[in-house]
Amino acid sequence: MKSLAFAAALASAASWAIADPISFEDQRERTVTLDGEAERVVTIPIPAASMFIAVDGGTDRLVGMHQLSKTAIKGRILERFYPDALAIPSNITGKGFSFVPNVEELLALEPDLVFQWGHLNDDIIDPLVNAGLNVALIKIGQEAFTRKWLTIMGEVTGKPEKAKAMIDWRDDVMAELQAATAGIAEGDRPRTLYFMNYLSSLRVAGGKSYNNFYIDLAGGKNVASELGMFVEVGIEQIISWDPEVILLNGFEAKLSPKDVYDNPLLADVSAVKSRRVYKMPLGGYRWDPPNQESPLTWLWLSMVLHPDKFNWDMADRINRNYEFIYGQSVDADDVRNILRFDMNADAANYDIFADG
Repeated sequence: MKSLAFAAALASAASWAIADPISFEDQRERTVTLDGEAERVVTIPIPAASMFIAVDGGTDRLVGMHQLSKTAIKGRILERFYPDALAIPSNITGKGFSFVPNVEELLALEPDLVFQWGHLNDDIIDPLVNAGLNVALIKIGQEAFTRKWLTIMGEVTGKPEKAKAMIDWRDDVMAELQAATAGIAEGDRPRTLYFMNYLSSLRVAGGKSYNNFYIDLAGGKNVASELGMFVEVGIEQIISWDPEVILLNGFEAKLSPKDVYDNPLLADVSAVKSRRVYKMPLGGYRWDPPNQESPLTWLWLSMVLHPDKFNWDMADRINRNYEFIYGQSVDADDVRNILRFDMNADAANYDIFADG
């Protein structure tokens, strides 16, 4: 009788151990099905690694990332929060901005889910699919796309509530900014230019980029809005646009406003003359692409564009939302590091961030 009872208990425990399959639609409208929660995840899109860590609350399930994901962690605040992140393999693609997968290295990681870009050519996708890997395709350019990343990550980690809370925060800040900037006349929106590359080439964010979305949301006007996603331009075009504010990417680590100020060809550009060139902040990830901290980007940029209109308490906003996202608090020095005071301190009006 005892043996029967024991066998029944084992059967009951086994039934609990069998996870329910998880199915979701990725951003190419493909159905992806997992046996249960993803336990070994690889992220090839560069912003996806830190976002996955934020949703999941740790690094245990992230087994591979793009090497440019790791450069945003090393030596920055996310390394302090999650030091094990630096041990995660990052040799899964080619060098630089390559998204061509190293299938051999990926297979060695035995992932049960691989995130890959879905808006690029199939030659970065087919090798993964042909190798029998589960692949979730995600896209960039619209805020709605980013929310879908969060939703998918919440589903595959069994943490949909965390993902929803992060989306709700985005809703709240977007509504706050839309209300705050609604009365800004078109002529009062500063002409703004974002450099995706500056040192290696002059590549700017066009109208199909995520940067265009938040420049508009924060009360600016993207001078390159008639272009596509990211487009290489000549120096004459930049002079013709005459941006009043210039934003520098977080990918070129050595790039600083000084590189723009010291360029004699740009000496007569309004942003240079008024010292309104800014390095994008870097917190749990670079603030220029879509990421888990994007609402902070939007608030920061609204103050950069309209220092006379907005004075959000950025120190408080960062601290409160880091506690929400990461379960970690930050101090005044952390805030200065995130906001890149090392490069931005001498920029026009940047003292508004000094005390919050």
